[in-house]
Amino acid sequence: MTHDQPVRRVTTSSHGGEGGFTFIEIMVVVAILAILAALVVPRVMGRTDDAKRTAAKVQIRNIEGALQLYKLDTSMYPTTDQGLKALIEKPTVGVIPKNWKAGGYLDKVPLDPWGTPYKYMSPSLKGDYEIISLGVDGEPGGEGKNADIMNWNLDKD
Repeated sequence: MTHDQPVRRVTTSSHGGEGGFTFIEIMVVVAILAILAALVVPRVMGRTDDAKRTAAKVQIRNIEGALQLYKLDTSMYPTTDQGLKALIEKPTVGVIPKNWKAGGYLDKVPLDPWGTPYKYMSPSLKGDYEIISLGVDGEPGGEGKNADIMNWNLDKD
């Protein structure tokens, strides 16, 4: 440093522009975020069950489509013993279909959104076949979010 250059001093004040946030300001922001989370999270979380029920209905409709293609090719639906597995592998029990499509009708049989296999019966008291998800509780029956989802009553909810 030479004597010809003036010395510059950088000063900051507690009210000036170079300071950070104070602890109080951070706590106010955290409190506001907590209030917003308390208002928003329950609304979003309550929709999870609705979304899973909708996903189960879509999966059941896709399985129904595959069953229709199976019937077009084989002139019958898979039996209860053959199950939905007949949509991905040629059945080896019961009446073996002659015109089963190589490669199957689905890539895989999906699990319902709660990780449980769909129940399949054919013939059924409700029609040619019945596809059921036991819903969130995994138990037959139930009401509300615990109600079973069945192919013959998909439009009731």
